[in-house]
Amino acid sequence: MDTTAHDRDIVKKVISRYARLRPSHGNIRIDAVFDEERDRYALMQVGWDRGRRVRGNIIYVTLYGGKVSIEYDGLERGIYDELVALGIPEERIELAFLMEPESEVVGRSHWE
Repeated sequence: MDTTAHDRDIVKKVISRYARLRPSHGNIRIDAVFDEERDRYALMQVGWDRGRRVRGNIIYVTLYGGKVSIEYDGLERGIYDELVALGIPEERIELAFLMEPESEVVGRSHWE
């Protein structure tokens, strides 16, 4: 199995595990969203809680250039340790929500 396919399987496994959880209150749906063509993976929430609309990302991960980029991680403990424990080397995981890219322009292939 090539590296990207291996990483893709691990990311999907982690997100799918969290998609099975249910919030302790509110009427909130949790959706795993997988775009394998562009290697974008998300865990989304949508619904209502205490009369207020709830919506947005819980997790958002992209794969590109041999890296696993955690774009957003709204979990208390985060998914980094799980990705490493399941076989993605630490040096290939980027915490994109904590660091700015080295160059001003992010490569086109990442955003296409």
